[in-house]
Amino acid sequence: MLPQSNAVWAVDFMSDTLYGSRRFRTFKIWDEGVREGLAIEIDTSLPADRVIRVLEQVVAWRGQPQAIRLDNRPELIADCFMT
Repeated sequence: MLPQSNAVWAVDFMSDTLYGSRRFRTFKIWDEGVREGLAIEIDTSLPADRVIRVLEQVVAWRGQPQAIRLDNRPELIADCFMT
């Protein structure tokens, strides 16, 4: 079967610490079908409205995926993200 673009996007957060103990976060969107990174947002804080803005920008650019795969971590359960 040929890889299919926009079938499933994976969404994930990661965090790490810089030298000097300063923490940063990353938000990534990955097209699993064609193994392509669609977006990465990096900052010390990534509020829900910013995550939604990144998702909307990628949808405007690539179209809507058939499904989005994510885990149930607290970052993805904000009220504005669920609606």
